Amino acid sequence: MDRVTLFGVTIDNVTAAEAVEAVRRLLADGAGQHYVTTPNTDHVVRLQTDAALREAHAGASLVLADGMPVIWASRMLGRPLKERVTGADLLPSVCEMAAKDGRSLYVLGGIDGVAECAAHNLRVRFPGLRIAGTYSPPFGFERDADECRRIAERIDRARPDILAIGLGCPKQELWIAKHQREMRYGVALCVGAAIDFAAGNVSRAPQWMQHNGLEWLYRLVQEPGRMWKRYLVDDMAFARVVAREWFNRRKSA
Repeated sequence: MDRVTLFGVTIDNVTAAEAVEAVRRLLADGAGQHYVTTPNTDHVVRLQTDAALREAHAGASLVLADGMPVIWASRMLGRPLKERVTGADLLPSVCEMAAKDGRSLYVLGGIDGVAECAAHNLRVRFPGLRIAGTYSPPFGFERDADECRRIAERIDRARPDILAIGLGCPKQELWIAKHQREMRYGVALCVGAAIDFAAGNVSRAPQWMQHNGLEWLYRLVQEPGRMWKRYLVDDMAFARVVAREWFNRRKSA
């Protein structure tokens, strides 16, 4: 599988369909404890200064580009990625595959009740999908070693084929990288807001906004209090990251 290194992270150069097949192959290898990350512009900016997040992405069995700006930047830098593969698209596609293959799903994330609602909706949408369990951890769980241990124990008892993690960046990536060996599962998907979308408590941007790189604007309008700093301050640094990458490549050419 072709891989492209950009901004300090190595990304698998695949289409959405190829990504699902890659997850299927990881499930079939029988080794277990794989995980998938979906870096977007926010991730790219964070990992420039966050060594632990860089290590978490480096440990992933599959790294998928989420975010049209990442795709556009890859083309500008002469390392074009085939397609944007978002966590929000990956989760239902993998669930469709899992339903056909008789695989099980565990949903971890969201506020109280969201994981259960997401699992119910996915099971209705994809008959045959087996739900191994759900859990919405309390706020600040990542700072509580006992709670992290209990979460890992819950998942280990369930032994899911697929573990969908929607805890937000960088919590989800750091958590699975640290605790993956404490659980028996097949493939974990770090999919962020995909669980909220699946539950139906957050709506997704229209297709035309997704295709034109404007999904961030839709999210900003939906949740301005939570998203304004991420999109209007933090992610503006992405342009500087791209410029630095372009300059470094020109200098070494």
